[in-house]
Amino acid sequence: MDLVVPVKTLDRAKTRLLGAADHGLGDPTAHAALALALALDTITAAIGVVRRVVAVTSDPAVVAELRALGVESVPGPEGLNPALRHAAALLRARDPRSVVGALQADLPALHPDELGAALDAAAGRRAFCPDRQGTGTTLLLSAPGADLDPRFGVGSADAHTASGAIALLGPWQSLRTDVDTAEDLGLAAALGLGTRTAALLPVCG
Repeated sequence: MDLVVPVKTLDRAKTRLLGAADHGLGDPTAHAALALALALDTITAAIGVVRRVVAVTSDPAVVAELRALGVESVPGPEGLNPALRHAAALLRARDPRSVVGALQADLPALHPDELGAALDAAAGRRAFCPDRQGTGTTLLLSAPGADLDPRFGVGSADAHTASGAIALLGPWQSLRTDVDTAEDLGLAAALGLGTRTAALLPVCG
């Protein structure tokens, strides 16, 4: 099992969280630190569960932090779905029969055991985990050796269902709690944030 995690450049990531890191001031440096923390906590949780995590990013700061974690990063084309297809193809070339997944980078409360449980529940089927609202997608998995076929965007849960993916609806709230707003961040905090995001909470609060 290999996972692709797309990470936007920090100046473009999580725009609806602007100001959450500095009591509404909107300082770009504080915002970039928060966006980076979200991604690193997500990836740190995942690397203990799967064989390989590859990030798709063109941000040098993100690449440097991932290198320190021992996580590979690759550049990709513009657009979330093209970037995911590109990285998935790279992984498929290394292991034609593997399961390839796409994990969103804004899951700072992700518990490794919950991610592992969702992966087990997929049982080799093409599957996805919807976000807590039930409309978006936090995790998409291919069948072994098959295309990932990502359809992220508005209404991605319905799009992935229509494409034949099975919805994974088990007890894994941390996998379903992606963070786009300050309210989302509070909900994630109630589940237990990763260390990097938690360290910013005194500033965010």
